[in-house]
Amino acid sequence: MSGWSERRGLARAAIGRAARRTRGHLVGVARKAWPFGRAPATRLLFAPHDLRTADPTTAGDIYSGYYAFAGRTLRTHGESPFDSAPPSDAWAEALHGFGWLRHMRSADTAIARANARALVEDFIARKRDRNEVSRRPHVAARRLISFLSHSPLLLEGADHAFYERFLRHISRLTDRLTLALAGAVDGVARLQCLTAVSFATICLDGQDARRRRYDLALSDELDHQILPDGGHLSRNPRQLIELLLDLLPLRETFAARGLEPPRGVLMAIERMMPHLRLFRHGDGALALFNGMGTTPPDLMATLAAYDDARARPIEQAAYSGYSRLSGDRSIVVVDAGAAPRGAQSIEAHAGCLAFEFSSAGQRIVVNCGTSRFGPPELRLAMRSTAAHSTLTLDERSSATFGLVLGERRIIAGPQDVRVARQDTQAGPEWVASHDGYRRSLGAVHTRRLMLAKDGASLTGEDEIALSIERDTLPAVVRFHLHPGVKPSLIREGEGALLALPSGEVWAFDAGGLRVTIEESIFLASADGGRRTEQLCIDFDAVATPQIIWRFSRVSAAPPRSARLRSEPAPVELPLDPPAEA
Repeated sequence: MSGWSERRGLARAAIGRAARRTRGHLVGVARKAWPFGRAPATRLLFAPHDLRTADPTTAGDIYSGYYAFAGRTLRTHGESPFDSAPPSDAWAEALHGFGWLRHMRSADTAIARANARALVEDFIARKRDRNEVSRRPHVAARRLISFLSHSPLLLEGADHAFYERFLRHISRLTDRLTLALAGAVDGVARLQCLTAVSFATICLDGQDARRRRYDLALSDELDHQILPDGGHLSRNPRQLIELLLDLLPLRETFAARGLEPPRGVLMAIERMMPHLRLFRHGDGALALFNGMGTTPPDLMATLAAYDDARARPIEQAAYSGYSRLSGDRSIVVVDAGAAPRGAQSIEAHAGCLAFEFSSAGQRIVVNCGTSRFGPPELRLAMRSTAAHSTLTLDERSSATFGLVLGERRIIAGPQDVRVARQDTQAGPEWVASHDGYRRSLGAVHTRRLMLAKDGASLTGEDEIALSIERDTLPAVVRFHLHPGVKPSLIREGEGALLALPSGEVWAFDAGGLRVTIEESIFLASADGGRRTEQLCIDFDAVATPQIIWRFSRVSAAPPRSARLRSEPAPVELPLDPPAEA
């Protein structure tokens, strides 16, 4: 039954994509046959602001022939980067997206401007936009936004012929994106295309009729993809960061032209800002759920500057399926949502009821995170349930991944997820269950969390309810630890001590069950993947259907002044070299 359901879902997705592609082809033929074509733009009116951080030293690397994108570096030895074999697909997308123009602009030198213009001229003159990577809708959308945002860099000192070629290319690119929107573009790529076209309609002249139409289309899509609590349909916090970095400049550009921004844009920004704060730990990093990797501190600081409300984070995102528990300086963030559907699930994880736990500025329990640019095998492994701090049954994931139209999507997973919480005098209590294992194993997982009001303890219960008779069912509860946490076993393996870099010490108790320390990996570090460790509790869910565990603070961090006094004094080195013997 389960296999038939999965096959039916795959067939439905393929048929839907084919139908949308056919519709796009028909619209394209109709537009080409229509004798009254759209008049091309003749002027560029505005250049949007790019909020993404730029590094002027990267401009020097590019001038020297070193192109570092998506975690990979390619040296071109004087050749065009567009003629070189890309080291990865993500690298090729970054190259053809032209987001790297911001580094050239930040250098603010004549060499950087000339180099940027030469690369763009090479791309336009040799029709490199016909490349398969370049034609991808989300790549073309990024290129359009980049060309508009960094047009001052490209046009300063340029001749009139380049200006006209550049403007014609932008007009054609806008037309291609509008055509793509009539076809099979879905998921977050659809939002990116609509945002790019909206930028073009207010930055180019003669676009008023198109602008009004796509203002409505963008608002409708934002209302569809941005949930009432501010989360995205993909349930990926990183998507909120990327969308805000485009929507905030779009709002500014409307204001610069004296136009009222679409209501859908304003409402989406207002919903997304507080939702993003839900994931934030005390050290400023975001919790690692459903595709979230390394938190970019520079971009988070930029978004914080635009956060007018600066209110407390929301604690229950019922539509997105996330919860936040707070007790003094301790924070717990939990994934309690159903698996996303269709194209929205290409980065989603099988981490239902997984949680992250932090004390003050130190994360303790985490998920493994993800590497957007790593090998496919690693990305798929990090999406499994075992890579999250939750319970795994029979070494299976709570969601099933399938290859649909070249994308690894979730084709079966938790759908009935029930959540309840209450705030008591002792602290917040939270309970949730999911049915991700019902079809394959006849099991429902329920997790309860109780965070003390002073943040000094976190108590959890994991319970397995079986609807079919079984002799045994292997289960393991994992707690992946942040690389800064150093664990050691106590009480003959029935507990562990966790030493934090801040000086805090926490104790973990498994309720009489044996605890093991195993290797793990943390992929959300600024310097790449790091080895870390995890606490594991293995048990038989038939013989022991419920387990209780607990984290307790043993000692608080010493005051900062005391820590400084305890550090060894630096050794003073002689200023002059020793005399020769």
